[in-house]
Amino acid sequence: MFCNKAGKVIGEGVLQRLGEDEFEFQARGPVVKWLEYRLAKGGYSAAYATSISKFKFQVSGPAALAVCEKATGEPLRDIGFMRFRSAPIRDVDVLFLRQGMAGEIGFELQGPSEKAEIVRQAILEAGADMGIRQLGSRTAMINHLEAAFPTVTHDYLPAVGDEPEREFYELYGSATPVFGSPEWFRSFARTQKVKGSYEGRSVTDWYRSPIELGWAKSIKFDHDFYGREALEAEMTDIKRVRRTLIWNKQDVVDVFASLFEEETPYDYMEFPRHQWNAMYANKVMDGDRLVGVATSRGYSYYFRKMLSHVVIDTAYAEPGTELTVIWGEPGHRQKAIRVTVAQSPFKQDNRRADLNSQA
Repeated sequence: MFCNKAGKVIGEGVLQRLGEDEFEFQARGPVVKWLEYRLAKGGYSAAYATSISKFKFQVSGPAALAVCEKATGEPLRDIGFMRFRSAPIRDVDVLFLRQGMAGEIGFELQGPSEKAEIVRQAILEAGADMGIRQLGSRTAMINHLEAAFPTVTHDYLPAVGDEPEREFYELYGSATPVFGSPEWFRSFARTQKVKGSYEGRSVTDWYRSPIELGWAKSIKFDHDFYGREALEAEMTDIKRVRRTLIWNKQDVVDVFASLFEEETPYDYMEFPRHQWNAMYANKVMDGDRLVGVATSRGYSYYFRKMLSHVVIDTAYAEPGTELTVIWGEPGHRQKAIRVTVAQSPFKQDNRRADLNSQA
């Protein structure tokens, strides 16, 4: 992950070491531009190139290992968590990164874009008798919610709009690329948007530190890095943490029922979650006291619950704590929805399961 000087997250991604001096960083959003900026600013002896010419498929779930081994015709049990190696699928050299974005055993398959359909068809055929299903964008992000993967533009804004990162923002944030272009995916235009009942005083109120997002265990203070001083101070006095909220069923039903009333309805709850790129942030209250900010509201079909992430004051972080979320934009009809604090991740994390123990 990359932080600004104040210890707030700009973005995160996956860094893969392909050779002694060759690395590949995978991410979306302005963190890619931030990396380019810091490479140039720091005067490092390094060169880079940007590309989106690879296909990336994720195969995740209880049968993921069996599906992938059937497709390759060889065992993959030697691949450790967040490690990778190549294996062939129909004469295509595919890189298997063990990851698991559903919180289960899983692999991200990477290869040349022109071979994408060959590999996709091979995976679907291999998994046909194991119940494989394809997920689209309307459901994929529910995995992020259940398995607790906070996501840029959904759970935090990239922290680049304030000093001392202002120079970077002015260099890279002024132009608006064409919607849907490769540059658009790395732009500020798609990330600096907020909705919901939460009302901040400045853009920094929508920034989050890695500690608040539940990534404290990934922070190592054995080397120098940008934002280290701020994070060291925060670690000594942690004020907010990440949890899951379970939304009250009847209160959620009331929001939908309002669509059939003569009175102005509550703001619509898109199902299973909102689809456009914005941080939909809602106030979490204990009476009249603001105690947290809820994001990534979504309906889990597996658990049959409306859930959300929340960054919450530590005094209210104990699972079972009952609070309310304010649903509705400022100036609109608003609904106080009862919520209960739960663990995060909400589902059991099975990503690191021993592959040799799998059937």
